Amino acid sequence: MTVIEWLLDSDPSIRWQVMSDLTDASPETVAAERAKVAREGQGARLLALQAADGQWGGAAWNRGWDSTMHALTLLYHMGLDPASEEALRAIAGVGDHVTWQGCGPPECHDNPFFAGEVEPCINAQVATVGAYFGQDVGSVVHRLLGEQLPDGGWNCEAPTRSTRSSFNTTICVLEALAEYERAGGAVPAVTAARLRGQEYLLERRLLRRRTTGEVIARDRKGGGDWRQLAFPTWWHYDVLRGLDYLRRAGVDPDGRVVEAVELVASKGNRDGRWLLETVHPGRMPVELDDGEGQPSRWNTLRALRVLRWYAQSSS
Repeated sequence: MTVIEWLLDSDPSIRWQVMSDLTDASPETVAAERAKVAREGQGARLLALQAADGQWGGAAWNRGWDSTMHALTLLYHMGLDPASEEALRAIAGVGDHVTWQGCGPPECHDNPFFAGEVEPCINAQVATVGAYFGQDVGSVVHRLLGEQLPDGGWNCEAPTRSTRSSFNTTICVLEALAEYERAGGAVPAVTAARLRGQEYLLERRLLRRRTTGEVIARDRKGGGDWRQLAFPTWWHYDVLRGLDYLRRAGVDPDGRVVEAVELVASKGNRDGRWLLETVHPGRMPVELDDGEGQPSRWNTLRALRVLRWYAQSSS
């Protein structure tokens, strides 16, 4: 079995993206496979876990990774069609009923889900899924723009505990701004902020300290190794996530990404598959892979399309 055959022998959420990004299947074939995400496999199981009050996990957000925000993040990565009946029904349940009661600061308890709360990392993830699923997240994006730091990035600990940006928060915000632009919010202020944040990553070659040039071996906040590939990443940064953002944002790669690309390429095994190298703590509402240390279809898909993006841009 080739790697592509192995990827296609899987869940619809993987298959349609392989067809679209790696095999160049026809738009009709891709759309037909994508439609299955709502009705079969992991996507259908995740949608079925939504409660009558619109929530997953009984909360807008939690530290267990099975909340409404985390479920919507998984559906976003699966590529659930926002125009499908199933997506429209699920999002209506969230928009009509879910608030931040008990999840954020008291002043945010009555906020509707897509109005977000106060932490940039959380708000960025809300903005990403909100923009993707056609919700008005303009107020959240406006808040994020006002929180950009002088070095170009963002940090959930600013301004009281840090004046330096965080890779973790910055990648979350960059993904949100890019998704907002794709949804029709490509106004100059948003694009300019995203490009400044993008430079924050590129100036550091996606994994090095700007001050000393040394590799950042351990994340100061979470303790994770950015060279270890996880999926889902939640709020955590790693080099594959950084590269996949650049790919999805349509960035023309330059020499500053070479080291990160070579690192990702080196992790493919002899069969051309990438492992799930680490799993961030939490409760997964549905399992996406076979476990830590095992070949990961999600990481393989993401790695192969990053390498394809780099190869096509460099040719």
